[in-house]
Amino acid sequence: MRELYSYFRSSAAYRVRIALALKNLEYQAVPVHLLKDGGEQHGADYLARNPEGLVPAFSENGLTFSQSLAIIEYLDEVYPAVPLLPAAPACRARVRALALLVACDIHPLNNLRVLRWLAHDMQVDKAARDAWYRHWITVGFQALEARLQSDQTGLFCQGDQPGLADCCLVPQVYNARRYHIDLSAWPAIARITAHCETLPAFRAAHPDLQPDAA
Repeated sequence: MRELYSYFRSSAAYRVRIALALKNLEYQAVPVHLLKDGGEQHGADYLARNPEGLVPAFSENGLTFSQSLAIIEYLDEVYPAVPLLPAAPACRARVRALALLVACDIHPLNNLRVLRWLAHDMQVDKAARDAWYRHWITVGFQALEARLQSDQTGLFCQGDQPGLADCCLVPQVYNARRYHIDLSAWPAIARITAHCETLPAFRAAHPDLQPDAA
């Protein structure tokens, strides 16, 4: 039994849902509400499973993994039939760099615990928090757009098959749209995302279609 401990709006969990769907792997979604009762991720039961107190966590065969990119690469190694990383080492490095640009440069500055710390501990008002959010997405998307101006970019971030970088890109664009960020300055990002969103795997992973969506 595969279990994905997830919150519908978590972009990190969203990445893993896309990867599971692309690989046609069935799993049970276990909701972990990040806001209810102070955050279910802080509960003793969940912390015993994932001491980081973050989602996602992924369990299979008695093992539990954390960190979305580590989970996705695990899935790629164990279930290689639908690869999410290209074969050539240089291309793999490019895809990892694109994915990490999103997962390590953009997302950590704008995730829920940072925004809550700004609001509750630093007493930063909503307008300033929203400006913070938009600033770091803009900085990251400018760099990502420049990286995508490459002959290696195709229908997707790398060539014409969806992969690890696309699993990271689409959830980050979802977040940008929630903050009403205009994507017109980044045509490659907008084009790739629009194409991804035509595919059943990406549609099935969308936050609005998750069992805990509210």
